[in-house]
Amino acid sequence: MAPRSGLVCPTMRRPRVRAASEGRSQGCAVPGTVLLLLAYLAYLALGTGVFWMLESPAARDSSARFQRDKWALLRNFTCLDGPALDSMIRGIIHAYQSGDIVLGNTTSMGRWEIMGSFFFSVSTITTIGYGNLSPHTMAARLFCIFFALVGIPLNLIMLNHLGHLMQQGVHRCARRLGGAWQDPAKARWLAGSGALLSGLLLFLLLPPLLFSHMEGWSYMEGFYFAFITLSTVGFGDYVIGMDPSRRYPLWYKNTVSLWILFGMAWLALIIKLILSLMETPGRSYSCYHHSSKEDFKPQSWRQGPEGEAEPHSPQPGCYPEGSTGTTPHSEPSAQVSCCGKDS
Repeated sequence: MAPRSGLVCPTMRRPRVRAASEGRSQGCAVPGTVLLLLAYLAYLALGTGVFWMLESPAARDSSARFQRDKWALLRNFTCLDGPALDSMIRGIIHAYQSGDIVLGNTTSMGRWEIMGSFFFSVSTITTIGYGNLSPHTMAARLFCIFFALVGIPLNLIMLNHLGHLMQQGVHRCARRLGGAWQDPAKARWLAGSGALLSGLLLFLLLPPLLFSHMEGWSYMEGFYFAFITLSTVGFGDYVIGMDPSRRYPLWYKNTVSLWILFGMAWLALIIKLILSLMETPGRSYSCYHHSSKEDFKPQSWRQGPEGEAEPHSPQPGCYPEGSTGTTPHSEPSAQVSCCGKDS
C-alpha cells in the first residue's frame, strides 16, 4: 500500500473552524460599513454647517438689498406697480436663461451658434452640466437624452484611455530615471511628483490667468472655476463666454474644451490616488486575531517544473498531519495528496 502524503482531513474540527471564521468576517464587514456610513454623514454635516455659517448671512443681506432697490425703484417711478415690476423681472430672468440679453445693442450671446452648441455638447457628455443653458424644444430634449446615453460612456472610455496613457508616461519616466540613478524608489517618487506638479500647472494654476484675461475675473475666481469644472461639479455660477460686453475669439471655447478633457483625465488620476490612500488602512486592517491557530492558511510544498520546491496551499479542509494549520511543512514533497488519498 502506498504511503500517505502526510495530509489528513480534520472532518470533525473543520466545520466549527469555518463557521467561526465566517462569523468573524461577517461581524467585521457590518461594523466597517456602519463606520463608513457614519463618517460619510459626519462629513456631510460638516459641509452643511460650514456652508450655512458662511453663506446664510450673505444671502440674507443680498435679499434685503434687492428688496430695498426694488421699493426705491417703485417710489421713483410711480407709473410702475409691484406686479408689473415683478413681471418685468421674470421676463429678464427668462431672457437671460434663454441667451437673449438686451444690454446696449447686444440681443444675443450666440449660445446656440456652432461654438456655443459645441461647448454645450462637451458639458453634456462630461456630466459637468453648468445649468446656464438647456434645450427648450422637445425635439432637442429628446435628442439630448439619447446623446447623453451614448456620449457619457464614450467619454468615460476616452478619459480612461487618456489616464492610462498619462500613467504609462509616468511609469516610463520612472523606469528611465531608476535605470540612470540605480534607485527605483527615488525615481518613482520624483516621477510622481513631476506628474503632480506639471498637472497642477497645466490644469489648475495657469488656466486662471487665461480666464482672468478673457473674462475679467480675479485669479481666485478663475481657479475656483477651473476646479469646479474639472471635478464635474459645475455649479454654473461661473461660465466662460457669458459676458455680452466682451468679444471672444473662435479658438477660446475650443481650447477650453480640450483643457476640460485632458484636465478631467488628470484629476481622475489624482482622485484615484487619494482613494487608494484612503482605502489602504481599511484593507490592511484585519479583524482576525492571528494568535488563534485556525486563522492561518495552511501551506505545503510541491515540486516545481525545474525541480525546486515551491509553496503550495492545500485544498480546503486539508491540514498537515499532526498540525492544526499553524505552520507549513518545511520539507518538500514530490506531490501533494489531500484528504488521506494515496499519492
